[in-house]
Parts: sequence; structure tokens; C-alpha cells
Amino acid sequence: MSSLTDIIFLLLIFFMLTSSLVQIRVDLPEADAKTIAPSDIIVQLDPKGTYKLNGKEIEYRYIQSEVAQLIKTSKYPNKATLTIAAERGVSWDKVSALMKIANSLKCRAIIATQPIK
Repeated sequence: MSSLTDIIFLLLIFFMLTSSLVQIRVDLPEADAKTIAPSDIIVQLDPKGTYKLNGKEIEYRYIQSEVAQLIKTSKYPNKATLTIAAERGVSWDKVSALMKIANSLKCRAIIATQPIK
């Protein structure tokens, strides 16, 4: 009985280690809903790793400080919304990192979708 427990334990360790190495790509959603929230700040991502903040190219390390500045100068800083427009093929980790930035700055984050075909 203990040898079976050892094997199960080794398999558990194996799957825990290998699951962190696997890159999962998620196609971002399509929706027929319209955005109701006003969109103050737009971050665009492409599969090459390029970030654009309101149409201007920016490095990832500067996004949080620039978004914070845009929130402060926004017309309604309490209702600021960060729109994440990621193309197909963008890693979900990058989208998640932008959502964490929005959360840390106490602003809403929405993911831009394309119309259902």
C-alpha cells in the first residue's frame, strides 16, 4: 500500500512541475455586447509583445506609472476604466498582468472584444 502512495505522490510532483512549464494560449472572447463604461485609457497588445497606451508605443515597465498619471488627470478619476485590447495570439499572462495593474490602481479593467461573426 505504501508503494502505491509513493507512486501517486511522485506523479503529483511530476504534474505540478510540468504544468508550470506549459504555455496556454487563450483566444480572447467574442461578444455581441456593447461597452457601457466610458473608456478613458486604452492599452493595446499585439502578439509581438508591443504595448500601446492610448495609441503611443510604451514599454511594459512604464505602463503602471503612466496609467496612474492618466487616472489622476482624468475627468472622473473614481470611475476610470482601463480597456485592454489584445489581438489574437497574445499570451493570457500579459492580459492578466494588465488587469492586476488596473486592480492595484483601483480602476476598472475591461477586455475589448470583437463582434461575433
